[in-house]
Amino acid sequence: MGIISWIIIGGLAGWIASMVMKTDAQMGVFMNIIVGIVGAMLGGWLMGMLFGIDLAGFSLQSLFVAFVGSVILLALLKLFTGMSSQAHTHA
Repeated sequence: MGIISWIIIGGLAGWIASMVMKTDAQMGVFMNIIVGIVGAMLGGWLMGMLFGIDLAGFSLQSLFVAFVGSVILLALLKLFTGMSSQAHTHA
């Protein structure tokens, strides 16, 4: 998969995952892309290990795998860093 595909899929997957995990207010476009790319690698590795699936190219399946990996990555970050679900708290 080319670098442009990685950026597009990573950006979409990271953004969607940050919306689901309620961390979008804390993350910018660049962090969404980074989370999505790392999530894609994590998701691809997990799918390969668990199911023997090897996805390549731009497809809905690769976007889904990147999304799942990104959600897992954000959940781990929230667990280990204490990253809150909301950027601002109101008293």
